[in-house]
Amino acid sequence: MLTLPTHGQPWCALALALLAATVQAASPIPADALPLVPADHGAQILDPHTGLAWSRCVEGMHWNGHTCTGQPVRVSHAQALALAAARKRLDGLPWRLPRVAELERLVRRSGPPPGLDPLLFPAAPAENHWVMTASIELHLTPVPARTDENPTPLAFLHGWAMNPATGEVRGDVLKRTELPVRLVWALQN
Repeated sequence: MLTLPTHGQPWCALALALLAATVQAASPIPADALPLVPADHGAQILDPHTGLAWSRCVEGMHWNGHTCTGQPVRVSHAQALALAAARKRLDGLPWRLPRVAELERLVRRSGPPPGLDPLLFPAAPAENHWVMTASIELHLTPVPARTDENPTPLAFLHGWAMNPATGEVRGDVLKRTELPVRLVWALQN
């Protein structure tokens, strides 16, 4: 296990542990993985390998039986979490933001063009989407006392986002940035 210096700051060790627990590496898709399949009258896509059910359309768009119609909503990170909670209450399913590794599994790395399969995820916005993985800005050097200029040494200002069109993952997106949201839920909780 990697041990990082905390320079006498007890919150630093806790924050590092939290960060290590939330950032997960993407696992490669095994050659024998089952393909993604439409379900629920086509409005959801099931991944039998992971046991996840994906919303076929991003929030704000709706499955009409052939494609996703409407306009994607773009929301801040906090609004994305609230949107997932609202849909959970409405549908009775445990909808949530995906983790980076989960959304990465949907991205085709080969074939023209790379990205989400347009037959399974039609009209998908080709831009960053919010993911659940947290990002924490840490100061690993001694931090001066709290002042008006330095209100907190631990800032929760950034979140993680992924562009499913390219597979690019970023952990430096300001949480107030408005991005589309594709929700997921686990078939077995």
